[in-house]
Amino acid sequence: MDKNHLSKNEETVMQILWKLEKAFLKEVVQEFPEPKLPSTTIASIIKKLEQKGLVNHEAFNKFHQYYPVLKEEDYKHGELKNFMSDYFNSSLSEMVSFFMKKEDSNIEELEELYKQIKNKS
Repeated sequence: MDKNHLSKNEETVMQILWKLEKAFLKEVVQEFPEPKLPSTTIASIIKKLEQKGLVNHEAFNKFHQYYPVLKEEDYKHGELKNFMSDYFNSSLSEMVSFFMKKEDSNIEELEELYKQIKNKS
């Protein structure tokens, strides 16, 4: 498994750290959505994220202020690549085609997507 693949609770902690940029454990616990996990569980999740190299901290006496090392954009990119690989043979066109068939397609969104692709080339 990819070391950057996160469990649901790990991802929630990372989303909180990406939002706050830096946070003490108490702040992460406060931001954690319902049903809230015990602070000891959240501390364990943060420790695991540190061991994976995805989070680091600055020490202030006995308190640690945590910050994300993994950038949110890098995480999203990796998860999307894994998703495309697992379900669409790493093919963007297969993925778009799938959603075109299954979802109410918005032609304006498709035109915007086409413009973005064309401008990238």
